[in-house]
Amino acid sequence: MTERSAPLEPSAARVQEAARGLGLAIAVRDMPASTRTAEEAAAACGVGVGQIVKSLVFTGAQSGRPYLLLVSGKNRVNEKGVAAHLGETLARPDAAAVRALTGFAIGGIPPFGHATPLATYMDEELLSFDIVWAAAGTPRAVFCVDPKTLCAAVKATVIGVT
Repeated sequence: MTERSAPLEPSAARVQEAARGLGLAIAVRDMPASTRTAEEAAAACGVGVGQIVKSLVFTGAQSGRPYLLLVSGKNRVNEKGVAAHLGETLARPDAAAVRALTGFAIGGIPPFGHATPLATYMDEELLSFDIVWAAAGTPRAVFCVDPKTLCAAVKATVIGVT
């Protein structure tokens, strides 16, 4: 795995700073290849796709409340199952709404440091890994972290998402 040594882009630098504010000791890496999708991120990081954290934004269909789901890269969200846990059906906001809520474009949404506070839920399968990799503000920036440490830092509720 190689990485570029240029200064971090502003969005990635914001993630690095937000991590410090949460007490997370991470190192944001600007990768030479795209990390926009879970598959691309896994290839760039040299790990299995299950170790990639997908940060997916939904809204409650009734309340409009934003939710952040931190999902293993190998999993698809069972929206009906998650909705039963949340007590309302889920809606998928468009890219502009996601950017307004998080401050980041899809493909680079980190698990923290968002423009709007988001109720956060973590896929229980992520906790089976010693290290996971997550987006860090751009489609090329990532960081690795112990998933239990990440879960505690973002005050996520652990749920089954499949």
